[in-house]
Amino acid sequence: MRMIGLIGGMSWESSAEYYRILNQGVRDRLGPTASARCLLWSFDFAEIERLQHQGDWQSLTARMVDAAQRLEAAGAELLLICTNTMHLMAPAVQAAVRIPLLHIADPTAGRIKARGFAKVGLLGTAFTMERDFYKGRLSDAHGLDVIVPGDADRAIVHRIIYEELVAGKVIEESRAAYREIIARLIERGAEAIILGCTEIMLLVRPEDSAVPMFDTTRLHAEAAVAGALAD
Repeated sequence: MRMIGLIGGMSWESSAEYYRILNQGVRDRLGPTASARCLLWSFDFAEIERLQHQGDWQSLTARMVDAAQRLEAAGAELLLICTNTMHLMAPAVQAAVRIPLLHIADPTAGRIKARGFAKVGLLGTAFTMERDFYKGRLSDAHGLDVIVPGDADRAIVHRIIYEELVAGKVIEESRAAYREIIARLIERGAEAIILGCTEIMLLVRPEDSAVPMFDTTRLHAEAAVAGALAD
């Protein structure tokens, strides 16, 4: 079993889900006492969030690269960035280490295409929904047609993530707001919805969408289990 290196803490609410899914996946494959070999570098998300909203992506890249190199030096053989937004610096992180980085968009796109969907709605932080590092990979590398909510809806999605979900707050009114935003994406032709922030899975449920939803947290962690156990 390969050692999985996790760059987490962004936020720890979703990192805890990664840890749970990884260990459940290994147990399901190898037996009731088996668990994942993994190393976790956990950031103080208050610092990360501050730099994100200051737009200091250079400092954030330096921190991510440092974390990746420390995990590699500690013995990690497969690397995960446990957040969608910080895949903005995935190319820089991969260039700084010799071990493979499993990009969160790839297993997500693979599962979507396997189900036969071509046009997808994307929910995530404003950075993920508005910048091209994520949408571009889905479209350029995987041929998906990606749509995002309108301006007002993007602001709502972003606010709920940073003010509620990263703090572990699950509020029914926010679930209703997400449900309405998802419905508007479906009206625009979305055949499926990508939960493109690793905390959104804490809030929405399958019944909140009339089309399938793809949870990037679970798909990323499950792909990591497959990679760690591959011959």
